[in-house]
Amino acid sequence: MKKLKFTLLVLMIAIAGAASAQVSLGIKGGVNMSNFYGDELTNNNPKVGFNAGIAADFGFHPDMSIQSGLFFTTKGFKFDSDVLDYSENLMYLQIPVHLAYKVTVTPGTRIFFHGGPYAAYGVGGKIKVDLGVLGDASEDVFGDGVGQYKSFDAGLGIGVGAEFGPFLVDLGWDMGLVDISNDSDVKVKNQNAYLSVGYMF
Repeated sequence: MKKLKFTLLVLMIAIAGAASAQVSLGIKGGVNMSNFYGDELTNNNPKVGFNAGIAADFGFHPDMSIQSGLFFTTKGFKFDSDVLDYSENLMYLQIPVHLAYKVTVTPGTRIFFHGGPYAAYGVGGKIKVDLGVLGDASEDVFGDGVGQYKSFDAGLGIGVGAEFGPFLVDLGWDMGLVDISNDSDVKVKNQNAYLSVGYMF
């Protein structure tokens, strides 16, 4: 609960501070490479996914801004063996609030470094098991079951990118700080690396 209150407080302060700033909106999307982490987790393999959404840049200084937006993003992990193929695909709506520092390289080209919190809410996804000739099975990934996950997630992210006029490229990493597991004996947190491209209007 304390983490939730802290995240919401940071979001409100950032939005209030950016209310009078110069706002740029755009679209952004790309590829994810996600996994879980926790002391009890083993044999997890990264899972390829994607992210897409509306990006917002609140410029309050020639070299600084608050970067935010609303993104649909997938996370999870997979496990493959000779016996079965197992995957967990978690779909979130995610709001990052990152402070960005921009460095002009040439006219029209800037490199930027950014970091800050994010909050996300699970909106869907499946746990899938493929047993080959024995068939397959699936269930919803979010719910109250021991093998399912809590919908709320929050954490910290960092990244580096480049602006080429209205176009941008962004490479980043998010680390979840919230235990999303319903099992009190197992701690599960998200981690996700991403590469995105975008266009700011």
